[in-house]
Amino acid sequence: MSQQIPQHAEYPDLEVGTPKREAVGAEAIVRTLDTTVRALGPARAARLLLDINQKDGFDCMSCAWPDPGDRNKLEFCENGAKAVTWEATPMKVERSFWAEHPLSSLQDATEYWLGQQGRLIEPVYKSADSDVYEPIGWDAAFDLIGERLRALESPDEAAFYTSGRTANETAFLYQLFVRAFGTNNLPDCSNMCHESTGTAMGEVLGVGKSTVTYDDFGKAELVIVMGQNPGTNHPRMLTALEETKRNGGSIVAVNPLPEAGLIRYRNPQKVRGVVGKGTPIADRHLQIRSGGDLALLQAVSKRVLDAEAAAPGTVLDHAFLDEHTAGYEAFAAGLADLDEAEVLAATGLTSEEIDDLAARYIKADRVIITWAMGLTQQRRAVDTIKEIVNLLLLRGNIGKPGAGASPIRGHSNVQGDRTMGIWEKMPDVFMNALAREFSFEPPRKHGFDSVQTLQAMREGRVKVFIALGGNFVGAISDTMAAESAMRGADFTVQISTKLNRSHVVTGKEALILPTLGRTEVDLQETGPQFVSVEDTVCAVHASHGSIPPISDEVRSEIAIVAGMARATLGDSTAIDWTGMERDYDVIRDHISRVIPGFERYNEDVRRRDGFVLPNGPRDSRTWRTATGKAQFSVNELEAIECPPGRLILQTLRSHDQFNTTVYSLNDRYRGIKKGRDVVFVNPDDLSELGLADGDRVDVVSEWTGEPDRVLPNQRIVAYPTARGCAAAYFPEANVLVSLSSTAIGSNTPVSKAVIVRLEPVSEKSATVETVGTRMTR
Repeated sequence: MSQQIPQHAEYPDLEVGTPKREAVGAEAIVRTLDTTVRALGPARAARLLLDINQKDGFDCMSCAWPDPGDRNKLEFCENGAKAVTWEATPMKVERSFWAEHPLSSLQDATEYWLGQQGRLIEPVYKSADSDVYEPIGWDAAFDLIGERLRALESPDEAAFYTSGRTANETAFLYQLFVRAFGTNNLPDCSNMCHESTGTAMGEVLGVGKSTVTYDDFGKAELVIVMGQNPGTNHPRMLTALEETKRNGGSIVAVNPLPEAGLIRYRNPQKVRGVVGKGTPIADRHLQIRSGGDLALLQAVSKRVLDAEAAAPGTVLDHAFLDEHTAGYEAFAAGLADLDEAEVLAATGLTSEEIDDLAARYIKADRVIITWAMGLTQQRRAVDTIKEIVNLLLLRGNIGKPGAGASPIRGHSNVQGDRTMGIWEKMPDVFMNALAREFSFEPPRKHGFDSVQTLQAMREGRVKVFIALGGNFVGAISDTMAAESAMRGADFTVQISTKLNRSHVVTGKEALILPTLGRTEVDLQETGPQFVSVEDTVCAVHASHGSIPPISDEVRSEIAIVAGMARATLGDSTAIDWTGMERDYDVIRDHISRVIPGFERYNEDVRRRDGFVLPNGPRDSRTWRTATGKAQFSVNELEAIECPPGRLILQTLRSHDQFNTTVYSLNDRYRGIKKGRDVVFVNPDDLSELGLADGDRVDVVSEWTGEPDRVLPNQRIVAYPTARGCAAAYFPEANVLVSLSSTAIGSNTPVSKAVIVRLEPVSEKSATVETVGTRMTR
């Protein structure tokens, strides 16, 4: 029988409690083991949990946090265990599911419900005149892809998306196929998260990656944590921050919301964390107004410059500045007239709070500034990250132990995918190397990023969309525009392990191709294969599957890419797709001759610790910039204008969530259970607005020149967020973010600065408006 499908925004059992003031501890251990053992059984759970993040095991498909050299026998976090449980479930989407669930019946299914249906186990196809997916053979599926791609008037009428779970070898093969086909339309999940980081750091440092190692956190005297929630999004980072504190360092958290993991950490690997009180993490929390980070960084830098002026030669690292930087004079002049009142208005902080941060910075000889999407999804994100670099440069805090710039990537191989060439505008040096290695001329015209892809689909300029993993429709901004664009495509293909929104919102024709998970053994013609990933600190290591595949019909991502390439390109190139599918060493040999740092790939990746890619700023204080030096930048202070009666809203994840994957309806650190239809608002703001905790409101976003967007019927939660700020869950709140609202310079959707108003809803309209993320006004 067909199951009843839960619809969006129907959470009648929602409970709201008190936010936690500590993270992990015994409760996390109990919840992890209970969830994993109940879902997988004791033997399967033990095998997987003992293999995750081990040197001969598989890399966690969750965050990109690096593994320490000395690993614990249980080297995973609560959310990593959830990710493994979600992927390795024995539940399957059987053939009968498709007959019982036409697409029209799934349109209001939640991400949570879709993910709970189990693993995809056979290819399925929806024809243009059908509402139902039906089984299709692999050869027929590949032939269909080849036919549809070859029928396009131009290769640029196709776009090829990549998720961050894609391994290095797969990513390299995928971009090779796409470029051999003739386009650079390679949108990826980086476009929606750390594109701002790569843009900023690439320009001023010459590399768009972290300039620290894992061990640097234990050597830092000060760590400034900006715009991130480690306790939920990358919990193992808390162990590194605990090392900072245990070694005498201090930590300052800069975030609109207080987060449990940055208040106190109870390390489950230590007795003090299980039965003791754990470790206080942040020595100070600066509860900044959303979008005020650029102003804060400029104000701290101004105070550092003022301290140097008061005691010349005692504050700045003049030797470093003279030898390694350019543009200092213009930078200093640009801050000379910084308006303190404007800074305080932009940040919502006091002068004393900024003074304290500046004093801590000046006192510390080794400083790390670390950030995530709380910064990268702001309109001025690129300039904000440049200001991080400016501040670090003043005292030589790049290229020495315990110091540096540390962007924290959110997906397990999103950084490696970019290294492998998944980018719509790879430089000529990469294209030239690709041309030499494979004897074809890659296209040189830049392709579409994620936002540009949707815009092109809306205009009919992209007709075929192929996604290697991920949930593009669920992840990107402006939900209604995104879904309308996807439905207008002629043909869409999803390569996936489990169901999500992108399988429900499709082109006229649609394919789903089931693939192996990271946990599963990959057996090819030459024997078992392994893949490799790059973590957030540029370390590359192997990943070996542990358990048999969920079905004989699922194929590895590499086998699927090779099959698409053969069916599409035939004999038009001399590229040996079959040879690379048979033996992944062949792919790595090609990579070794194309991408710097991988010259001995097959040898180095087989080391138990893997290898670390070269990083000029970190390793040798060398800079691949226009000046050959680290570049100071001058950036204009521009506060977010929020009209009276409005709030600045940011989207965020719950604790039981990874990207768009929702593991449960709970967010225990914030006190939320059995629901997600909430908006977090400061109690003082509620009083001014004439609203109260528990009220139901429509959250209405305002974007100049466009109709209002509505996330209806949300339960107000009075929460200690910064004044003037609000928060709601991703991906549901993506409906509020205009596709036109993107970061300057990176084109990343601005999900951390959405101007909204809260409109009370009547009991009648609250009952009617249950499918809120499908609506607009």
